[in-house]
Amino acid sequence: MEEGQFENLPGKGKPLNLSTNPHADPAEDTLYRILSKNGCAPEWVQLNKEIRTQISEWRAALKKAWAKTSNGDNSNWIQTSEPLKVQMREINSKVLRYNLIVPFGRQMCGLKWEKEMDRVYE
Repeated sequence: MEEGQFENLPGKGKPLNLSTNPHADPAEDTLYRILSKNGCAPEWVQLNKEIRTQISEWRAALKKAWAKTSNGDNSNWIQTSEPLKVQMREINSKVLRYNLIVPFGRQMCGLKWEKEMDRVYE
């Protein structure tokens, strides 16, 4: 590189053509390109957005619920936390469905109550 061996390559200074993925299955690549041109996204892309939004809203609700109980009134915590645990299980079900349909290497981890509570404590 320092010797200038890459100076006279064809296409120097021009943008790369990233419209196709040479490592993807040609049929899948064509399908995603057609969907993209028509303003559609694969189910897993939509599901990813939905899951991330739900996780963000759930974490905010968890933080808010914990803030109310951390004032010394822990008697309501069990009643308050149960609906949050139900929502967490629903989110984890979506994560499982997402992991089954997403291309390899894009899977995500579900929520774990203990880890989420550790985040709230900090």
